[in-house]
Amino acid sequence: MTREVAEGGCLCGSIRYEARGLPIYSMICHCETCRRAAGSPVVAWLTFPKESFSFIRGTPSQFQSTPPVTRTFCSRCGTPLTYIHAERASEIDVTTCSLDDPNVFPPSHHSWLSDDVSWVRFGDGLPNYERTSAGG
Repeated sequence: MTREVAEGGCLCGSIRYEARGLPIYSMICHCETCRRAAGSPVVAWLTFPKESFSFIRGTPSQFQSTPPVTRTFCSRCGTPLTYIHAERASEIDVTTCSLDDPNVFPPSHHSWLSDDVSWVRFGDGLPNYERTSAGG
């Protein structure tokens, strides 16, 4: 599906963003740091070129979850919003389910199954990778 502008934001509405064009990647992450940051067994992510993403209302808080990674979230409601890795400085990852319509960009694969919790089982037929996929 093509989409000119996808909009999203946090639960309380304090932070809003827009992403222009199609994502580079769309995946479900099972890694320990994503799970802990979101308090969830998995987190779905979209990767956009950084220049096609902008916050249009509010300024999210940020923290460095590991030395090369900075995550943003709404300080009012706690919604996780973005992930920026120093080694991929031209890209930004956005939590898929913070989009107004998360169905517009379905995931293409599961990554970091090596960190998965034992009771999570998906039957979606998507490719699974112990760490990352060759494509991102």
